[in-house]
Amino acid sequence: MPNYEEKPYLKKHQFTTNREEPLTAKITLRLPPSMLEKLKSLDNYPEFVRQAIWNALNKLENSDDATED
Repeated sequence: MPNYEEKPYLKKHQFTTNREEPLTAKITLRLPPSMLEKLKSLDNYPEFVRQAIWNALNKLENSDDATED
Protein backbone atom coordinates (compact mmCIF):
# COMPACT_ATOMS: atom_id res chain seq x y z
CA MET A 1 0.00 0.00 0.00
CA PRO A 2 1.52 3.35 -0.97
CA ASN A 3 2.36 5.75 1.80
CA TYR A 4 0.80 9.02 0.65
CA GLU A 5 2.14 10.99 3.61
CA GLU A 6 5.78 10.14 2.94
CA LYS A 7 5.45 10.38 -0.83
CA PRO A 8 3.02 13.20 -1.72
CA TYR A 9 3.68 12.64 -5.44
CA LEU A 10 1.67 9.43 -5.07
CA LYS A 11 -1.50 11.34 -4.20
CA LYS A 12 -4.71 9.48 -4.76
CA HIS A 13 -6.43 10.61 -7.94
CA GLN A 14 -9.97 11.81 -7.59
CA PHE A 15 -11.83 10.90 -10.73
CA THR A 16 -15.05 12.65 -11.55
CA THR A 17 -17.70 11.63 -14.01
CA ASN A 18 -20.93 12.95 -15.39
CA ARG A 19 -22.34 9.42 -15.52
CA GLU A 20 -25.42 8.47 -13.55
CA GLU A 21 -23.42 5.73 -11.83
CA PRO A 22 -19.62 5.86 -11.38
CA LEU A 23 -17.44 3.24 -13.03
CA THR A 24 -15.89 1.70 -9.91
CA ALA A 25 -16.52 -2.03 -10.38
CA LYS A 26 -14.01 -4.14 -12.28
CA ILE A 27 -14.24 -7.37 -14.22
CA THR A 28 -11.44 -9.55 -15.55
CA LEU A 29 -11.87 -11.82 -18.50
CA ARG A 30 -9.62 -13.88 -20.68
CA LEU A 31 -9.65 -13.42 -24.44
CA PRO A 32 -7.69 -14.82 -27.32
CA PRO A 33 -4.94 -12.39 -28.35
CA SER A 34 -6.57 -11.85 -31.74
CA MET A 35 -9.80 -10.65 -30.11
CA LEU A 36 -7.93 -8.28 -27.81
CA GLU A 37 -6.04 -6.89 -30.78
CA LYS A 38 -9.33 -6.16 -32.59
CA LEU A 39 -10.79 -4.54 -29.48
CA LYS A 40 -7.76 -2.31 -28.94
CA SER A 41 -7.96 -1.15 -32.54
CA LEU A 42 -11.28 0.56 -31.73
CA ASP A 43 -11.26 4.23 -30.75
CA ASN A 44 -12.78 3.76 -27.29
CA TYR A 45 -12.78 0.03 -26.70
CA PRO A 46 -13.65 0.12 -22.96
CA GLU A 47 -16.87 1.99 -23.76
CA PHE A 48 -17.55 -0.43 -26.62
CA VAL A 49 -17.23 -3.37 -24.22
CA ARG A 50 -19.47 -1.69 -21.62
CA GLN A 51 -22.15 -1.06 -24.25
CA ALA A 52 -21.89 -4.60 -25.63
CA ILE A 53 -22.36 -6.09 -22.16
CA TRP A 54 -25.21 -3.68 -21.39
CA ASN A 55 -26.98 -4.56 -24.65
CA ALA A 56 -26.54 -8.30 -24.05
CA LEU A 57 -27.91 -8.01 -20.51
CA ASN A 58 -30.93 -6.02 -21.73
CA LYS A 59 -31.56 -8.56 -24.48
CA LEU A 60 -31.33 -11.40 -21.97
CA GLU A 61 -33.68 -9.61 -19.58
CA ASN A 62 -36.20 -8.91 -22.34
CA SER A 63 -36.12 -12.52 -23.55
CA ASP A 64 -36.76 -13.71 -19.97
CA ASP A 65 -39.76 -11.36 -19.74
CA ALA A 66 -41.16 -12.71 -23.02
CA THR A 67 -40.96 -16.35 -21.87
CA GLU A 68 -42.81 -15.59 -18.62
CA ASP A 69 -45.97 -14.45 -20.44
